[in-house]
Amino acid sequence: MLEEEYQPRRQLPVHLRPPVQPEPVFEFTIRDATLADMPYVREIYNHYVANTVVTFDEDAMTLKEWRTKFSWVSKLNMPFLVAVSPTSTVLGFAYVSPWKQKAAYRRTVEDSIYLGPAATGKGLGKALMKELLARSKAAGIKEVLAVIVDKGAEGSIRLHESFGFVEVGRLGKVGFKFNRWLGTVLLQKHLK
Repeated sequence: MLEEEYQPRRQLPVHLRPPVQPEPVFEFTIRDATLADMPYVREIYNHYVANTVVTFDEDAMTLKEWRTKFSWVSKLNMPFLVAVSPTSTVLGFAYVSPWKQKAAYRRTVEDSIYLGPAATGKGLGKALMKELLARSKAAGIKEVLAVIVDKGAEGSIRLHESFGFVEVGRLGKVGFKFNRWLGTVLLQKHLK
C-alpha cells in the first residue's frame, strides 16, 4: 500500500467508547497442602518438566511419587503449601525438603516453588516465598538453599535475592536437558 493510501484508523468519540474495564483482582489464599492437592501439584510440576529447564527432571512425576514426597515432607514436619483461588483451584505450591540425608544436615533444607502458568507475574511467588520462609523458621529450620538452573530461571534468582538469599556457588554443566548442558546457581539464606 502506498503511503498516501494509508488512512489512520478512526476511533469512536470518547462518549461512545465502551468503558475501560478494570483488570480483575488476582485473589488467592495460601494454606497447608493436603494429599487431595497432589493431582494438581503434579500437573503444575509436570508442565515445567515437559517445557522448561527449571527442573532437571526429564520424565513426568506420577501421582504416586507426589503422594510419597508429600507424606515424607509432612512426616518431617516441614512446610508444604498451596495457593488456591477463591474457587479452590490450585494456582501454585511451595515446600522445603531436606538438603541431604545425613543427620547433621537436619536443619538445612532446599526450597521449591512452582506456579501454574496462568498465575505467574502476579505476586504469587513472593507471597508463597514469604509464607514458606516463615513456616520454615517456625519448624526450626536454620538454613534454606535454592538450587536454580543458570539459564532460563532468572526470575527465580531475582525472587530469592529479594528475600535475602545470597549466591554461594555455581556448578557448571551438571545437567543435560533438551540437548544442552546446564549449570546451577546455589543460593543460601540463614533464618534468624
